[in-house]
Amino acid sequence: MSERNMSKNHISKDKIPTKDIQKNAVSKDRKQKAAKNGEESPKKSGTAMYRIMAALWMVLCAVLLVRIWSLNHTIESLKDKIGNLTRIVMEQRDRLEKLAETSDAGPDNSPGQGEKPGPGDAGREGTEPHERKQAEGQENSLQDGNPQTDVAAANGQGIAGTAKQDAAHKVYLTFDDGPSESTQEILDILDRYGVKATFFVVGREGSQAEENLRKIVEAGHTLGMHSYTHKYDEIYASVEDFAADFEKEQAYLLEVTGVESTIYRFPGGSSNTVSEIDMREFAEYLDSQGVRFFDWNISSGDGGSFLVPVEMLIENCTAAVKDHGTSVVLMHDAAGKTTTREALPIIIETIQAMDDTVLLPITDDTLPVQHIQWKEEK
Repeated sequence: MSERNMSKNHISKDKIPTKDIQKNAVSKDRKQKAAKNGEESPKKSGTAMYRIMAALWMVLCAVLLVRIWSLNHTIESLKDKIGNLTRIVMEQRDRLEKLAETSDAGPDNSPGQGEKPGPGDAGREGTEPHERKQAEGQENSLQDGNPQTDVAAANGQGIAGTAKQDAAHKVYLTFDDGPSESTQEILDILDRYGVKATFFVVGREGSQAEENLRKIVEAGHTLGMHSYTHKYDEIYASVEDFAADFEKEQAYLLEVTGVESTIYRFPGGSSNTVSEIDMREFAEYLDSQGVRFFDWNISSGDGGSFLVPVEMLIENCTAAVKDHGTSVVLMHDAAGKTTTREALPIIIETIQAMDDTVLLPITDDTLPVQHIQWKEEK
């Protein structure tokens, strides 16, 4: 190849076009910027994430503070209620102490010579003399043969005798769902205060349950029925199913205790919302069997699965007694109702300390408390 041709094909670096150099420079700058942006992008995204997390943390803290404030308010409210209940209990205790002082100052404040205090004397300290005599009359009914206070063991009806009292306020303590492990303790408390009550029992079998049923009757308390199974869906399925359960319960109690119970309490009460059948049909069936049913107008509130505080039970069972001529108080005889047993002595003492008020078992003369109107008025 000639030198001329070689010179044509060879281009010196110094003779590269300016446009090409500029394009290369721009391309290089873009690559550098892209690399720089690639490094800065994670930093920016990380900063944004931190800001979001900080905002969420602040929101959570605010929610927590509001919740804490709400709980503090609730706690303060509960403290006030507990304080009120405590005050009520203290007032009742002060009243009992004053009554005790009054009784001690009287001429008949101690047993006669050679006479031993009865088993209910200790519990009746603080009651007025006429109330103590009424309790003593109930307690000694089997010994003195008083026809007004003969108990179930004597008349064989499962109902304490037709005790007639002139008190303006008659209170009937009733216990549902027994017998249980707590029955004996409840019986001991009632005996200590010379009080007769009413037990609406279920068909719980076994030697211990049967022994407790007999003790209820032997102690002079009224024995009532509360269904055999206490299973709402079975009892209230039809009048026929109800009748079968009723007959089984009545026959069982007769076999175990020798008495035929003639009073009944519907599981859930006659106003329950479980039964799809009109409760008046079940009431009419009981009436055809010569059996009366009893609901309640005072509830202790111990029917739930949680334990009710002792102070609240006392308030629930006693506060409305003065508003009724006849008060039927609902409580439960169950092993788990520990606070009910703790409250019972104070409930009894509080009621016994009330003016013109007497504690009685349900009898043939007791006016039923019923939630529903089922008889046609003539």
